Amino acid sequence: MKIGCPTEIKPQEFRVGVTPNAAREAVAHGHDVVIQKGAGLGAGFTDADYEAAGAAILDTAEEIFATADMIVKVKEPQAIERKMLREGQLLFTYLHLAPDPEQTRDLLASGCTAIAYETVTDERGGLPLLAPMSEVAGRLAPQMGAWTLQKANGGRGVLMGGVPGVGPARVLVIGGGVVGTHAARIAAGMGAEVTVLDRSLARLRYLDEVFGGTFRTGYSSAGLLAEHLGAADMVIGAVLVPGAAAPKLVKRADFAMMKPGAALVDVAIDQGGCFETSKATTHADPIYEVDGIMHYCVANMPGAVARTSTIALGNATMPYMLALADKGWRQACADDPHLLDGLNVHAGRLTYYAVGKALGMDVTAPQLALKTAA
Repeated sequence: MKIGCPTEIKPQEFRVGVTPNAAREAVAHGHDVVIQKGAGLGAGFTDADYEAAGAAILDTAEEIFATADMIVKVKEPQAIERKMLREGQLLFTYLHLAPDPEQTRDLLASGCTAIAYETVTDERGGLPLLAPMSEVAGRLAPQMGAWTLQKANGGRGVLMGGVPGVGPARVLVIGGGVVGTHAARIAAGMGAEVTVLDRSLARLRYLDEVFGGTFRTGYSSAGLLAEHLGAADMVIGAVLVPGAAAPKLVKRADFAMMKPGAALVDVAIDQGGCFETSKATTHADPIYEVDGIMHYCVANMPGAVARTSTIALGNATMPYMLALADKGWRQACADDPHLLDGLNVHAGRLTYYAVGKALGMDVTAPQLALKTAA
């Protein structure tokens, strides 16, 4: 199989879908790898690194899309890239289709087969290709929130750890999954007073057992959420419904009870955001204000630490990429039901239920898609 990796073109996205190590493994498996010129520079990988791994360098994205059987990326294909996809081509990347009907329509029209990192599962019910970036985003969230809290950026002017005689910032983390756990650990490590809310008692027990004393936990309810919103200097939204649009847990009306200049960090923005007023921003222009509340809603947060993120993501995606290349997507998905969970689009059909529900579109069961032509 010919595996192609274009340069990411989303604003301030410096990650790359294939590392030199992954390229070397693919070549060792007998596959051809083509990398767009300069694709790895943002993550610290040169064209010479890829050539040493056995990959070929092509000048343009058009050449990559025209020649590759499988396209491996990081972020969802942008509009210009979606026009280059073709029938029967395999796309392996993050998609986040539920809040993005335009992308969904374009992928369906292309006739491609698209497997989304964020919906591939594992035997424990986890999301192994989302977890590395969730870990990165979770660890970045308090750092970005602390920056947003600075008075020069419109925030309350509160230091996360306080100083002797002055209390620390109060941080509320909504969601106790991978993002929320890492966010809480870092925020607590910065000296903040941290509370994590979640609706899974089993998860809350786990957090108390492992991190007891590091941060507080609470069962998420409307009343408890309101109580903590009123006291919070920073709120980190870390709620995920796999493949589906994020629920809107904090409404604009809630801002009236919050402290002026408080910071909202929406790590769920790729799935539409979990704050009613969230809208995707970029690293170049990351924050905005609504009713005196500061919002940080960068849609590709891990791109800020591109080298760490690229290597972490590449470690996770490599086995799946090799399985898809070695066996073809159909056999690889037939052999691994967890990889089949990643199938979102095939031959003009939507194949992921949560996306169809969010967008009001018909869905074909992925098992049936395995049996269809193309």
